[in-house]
Amino acid sequence: MHKIFLHFGALTLYWYGVMVAIGFLAGLWIASRRALKTGLAPEKVLDLGPWLIGGAIVGARALFVISYWNEFFRGQPWWKIFMIQEGGLVFYGGLIGASVTGVMQMRRMKLPFWPLSDILAPCVALGHMFGRLGCFMNGCCYGSPTQCAWAVHFPANHETAGVGVHPTQLYEAALNLALFLGLSWFFPRRRYAGQIFAWYMIGYAVIRWSVELFRGDYYDATPFFTPGQKLSYLLLAAGLAAIWWLPRRAATPPLPVTKNSKPS
Repeated sequence: MHKIFLHFGALTLYWYGVMVAIGFLAGLWIASRRALKTGLAPEKVLDLGPWLIGGAIVGARALFVISYWNEFFRGQPWWKIFMIQEGGLVFYGGLIGASVTGVMQMRRMKLPFWPLSDILAPCVALGHMFGRLGCFMNGCCYGSPTQCAWAVHFPANHETAGVGVHPTQLYEAALNLALFLGLSWFFPRRRYAGQIFAWYMIGYAVIRWSVELFRGDYYDATPFFTPGQKLSYLLLAAGLAAIWWLPRRAATPPLPVTKNSKPS
């Protein structure tokens, strides 16, 4: 566990924040390149980027503060709720926040929602992979005790007291990378707008539900009903509903991949 990336005078940069920033930048860059291949101006994606990032950070932090108020914030100075560089972002809150701000801006910019959601969805998985690597460096989102050969041992002053635990951050990082690669392969083969986004919701819901089985950092959770699993059920239902509904609506064709390009 190495929380601090760099000291620069009075400024301290944390690995968690660095990896989250890398995830955002990598995701936006790949989304802009994919947009170019579908005939959508890449600058439109980049213009949308700050709104998505802002909504994701606000939503992720808000859900963390609400969920863990008693554990981390009750009786603490009010400004502690803004110390995101130390960790404390809930992905589902970020997904909700980014979705809300994204929809609002797409409407304002007159961008096609479902085709653009298909472009962005694989990149969300890629960005999330980097975020989970940041969690590993930060020591948060850790797993339950285990004696398996690949157990990780955080320092003795960590919440786990040095006991071997499942590296759930690495599990989820690897699975998000696989989801990114799978959705990227499927992108040029999609049959209707929104199909990639729908499969992202289904894929991530399954990933998160599965990884939650090995999480050890919850204070009040029951098997199969951890906070992450509860939201996974909702995301899975939304993804399945989209798979059923999208082909039946007044069809909006997906933005085509240009013939001389390769899927990214």
